[in-house]
Amino acid sequence: MAPRIETVASFAKGLDVIRSFGVDARRQTITEVAARTGMTRAGARRFLHTLVESGYARTDGKHFELTARVLELGNSYLSGMSELETVRDILQDLTRELGESASAATLDGPDIIYVARSPARHRLMSIGLSVGTRFPAHATSMGQAMLAQLSQNEFDRFMRESRMEAFTPNTLTTREQLRARLADVRQRGYALVSEELDYGVLSLAVAIPGRPANARLAINLSASAARTSEATMVEQFLPRLERAAAQIAMGGSAR
Repeated sequence: MAPRIETVASFAKGLDVIRSFGVDARRQTITEVAARTGMTRAGARRFLHTLVESGYARTDGKHFELTARVLELGNSYLSGMSELETVRDILQDLTRELGESASAATLDGPDIIYVARSPARHRLMSIGLSVGTRFPAHATSMGQAMLAQLSQNEFDRFMRESRMEAFTPNTLTTREQLRARLADVRQRGYALVSEELDYGVLSLAVAIPGRPANARLAINLSASAARTSEATMVEQFLPRLERAAAQIAMGGSAR
């Protein structure tokens, strides 16, 4: 019998409360937090007031919002990724050269989390993107690039955790659709997503080669579907994106 691993359920629930806040929920009431986390109102109230007392949230008596102190939590992780400065520099080179937004993300359960970004002047997404932004992996190019690297057991775990939510009519929403897409990604070596997460956005991504399984990383370029074709993305952007991925894999030495 495998040894029992001790866990603290209340700590996990507290993290769920923090994660319930986001771009579309910057300020929430107790009732809203309870609904988003599946907690009772009494439970949500206790966690929210604990966050307020600890300085990680503030309240006007009705609404709650996180404070900048929560950045300390993410910074503990990001500061341990010594390569991020190199990644940011390479992404900025891509944006200067191609005029499009470039990003890097890591895989976290059913989601991707942005760890570096170089935005173009024109805005593509209907919501703002920044380091720490989280999106469902199945609907993103970087997510698909990293999912294509998973073992069968890892993919099965991903499917158990993922809700396969539809964001547009183009979003992949079944295991069979995603499995077929990932087979294509493995064969081609890149993921190309057309309006699967947001309308009007094309996104091309490649995984960083040579990464350990617990530290997967991918980079992408995003462009407007109205002014850039999929063929242009592959013909003009892919070679530069692949060179950037190789540079990151070598620690930027090829710049």
